[in-house]
Amino acid sequence: MKGYRSFRIGKDKVSLLLDQNALLKLGILVIITCIIFIVSVGLGDLRIHPFTVVNLFFGGGSELEQLVVFQFRLPRIIASVLVGMALAVAGGILQGMIRNSLAAPDTIGITAGAGMAVVAFLWLFSDDNYSLIVSIKWLPVAAFLGASLVASAVYFLSWKDGVTPVRLILIGIGISALMQAGTTTFMVLGPIYMASQANIWITGSVNSITWEDVNVLLPVTVILLILAFLSARNVNVQSLGEDIATNVGSAVQRHHFLLLMISTGLVGISVSFAGGIGFVGLMAPHIARKLVGSSYGALLPVAAFIGANLVLVADLIGRTLFLPSIVPAGVFTATLGAPYFIYLLMKSKR
Repeated sequence: MKGYRSFRIGKDKVSLLLDQNALLKLGILVIITCIIFIVSVGLGDLRIHPFTVVNLFFGGGSELEQLVVFQFRLPRIIASVLVGMALAVAGGILQGMIRNSLAAPDTIGITAGAGMAVVAFLWLFSDDNYSLIVSIKWLPVAAFLGASLVASAVYFLSWKDGVTPVRLILIGIGISALMQAGTTTFMVLGPIYMASQANIWITGSVNSITWEDVNVLLPVTVILLILAFLSARNVNVQSLGEDIATNVGSAVQRHHFLLLMISTGLVGISVSFAGGIGFVGLMAPHIARKLVGSSYGALLPVAAFIGANLVLVADLIGRTLFLPSIVPAGVFTATLGAPYFIYLLMKSKR
């Protein structure tokens, strides 16, 4: 096939068909991400030249520059990349699995479910001194459980001789509103400090990310992303519809469950540390589809880097353009995402 190259390993036990055009575009996106990463590290109250930033990674620079970069900027920037990738890939999986171009963690309530679970966790396990009585490492577990329960509820409530796009979106909006009401309730019941912090967190922000957070976020996100990329073939089959997927020998229900767990895991780990950064899971897969087509083997990796760039740029604008104030990254993703969602609704024929 023109434009494709086969790749075989293990005495032809594993074979891949690589789209050269998609690989080229993915490589360009990787380079763009690296450039934005370096620029983002250098901008802030203390401006550092990009060449100096690169030199810092090899042990150069002054002690002040090393302190600012490695202790304050790098954790939030790494988190921005991971969160953007996770949300974008989760959105891509949901759109393929449900066969609904409007499906995303935000629009069907998964993000809101993870958010309520996190706020409930903070309320339940805080002592009188407002300190957690359990390890912060349990926070992603709470977010994952909240996201999983909401995703399952939306999917099963939407089922009526199949899942129709309008039914799923409407039920997702209703469940999302219910979760947001629950979040507000826990904020009211909790201490005043938690309400103010939770409001910033719900909007979506990486301001308070530390290396301890990155140490949890990085391995979990990387593992889930690898599982997502390995499951791309299943997403391709699921996107054809249940009847065709069954006829070609796919274990539809088992794959539905596995894909749902991967996407909710990605949403849960993102929300637990960065809050509800909205619309990344909606926009990134759509942009990727325009670039490389609808094959999820190419779409998911491309969407991952597009999502990383969206969150990186949103965080960069939020912490540099309005100094000395810092605006949460979720404000800017929502500013772009909400009109884009309306555009998709208006463009839809049904």
